[in-house]
Amino acid sequence: MVTPPADDPGSAAGDQPAHEPVGAGGDWPVAPTRRESRERALGLLYAAEAQSVAPAEVLAAQVVTPDPYAGALVAGVGDHLADLDATISANLAGGWELSRLPTIDRAVLRLGVFELAHRSDIPTAVVLNEAVELAKGFSTEDSGRFVNGVLAAVARQVRDAPAD
Repeated sequence: MVTPPADDPGSAAGDQPAHEPVGAGGDWPVAPTRRESRERALGLLYAAEAQSVAPAEVLAAQVVTPDPYAGALVAGVGDHLADLDATISANLAGGWELSRLPTIDRAVLRLGVFELAHRSDIPTAVVLNEAVELAKGFSTEDSGRFVNGVLAAVARQVRDAPAD
């Protein structure tokens, strides 16, 4: 039996909690990992595009508020959507158009470009790896390589460019 913390209202030490604790090793609820936050953000961005609404509208409509990092990703993508799409479009090879990409690939690319351009605290390799894993897990068989190629080109522009 897991003993709830002493500051848990309504339970005495030694009483079994009304619910089972969530988290690793029987701990009380823990914050989601960045990977889980990215997955949640991906789902919300996909929903926004599927419903033809702004990401902010999808965020506002959530019954359960997304964790802070997922919310920041969705809001950031929404705030910079036109710039993100322009950057992605400029880095698509072979005459591809953004509108022809699978919706999930667009959402993954938007997340990745947002993190590359606006979250300098996240290492480039982490951004690319996480985006590739999301693409492989939620899109087509070839999406991981495609996302990696586009984001690597973007990273060279926004992260490796010499300072002015």
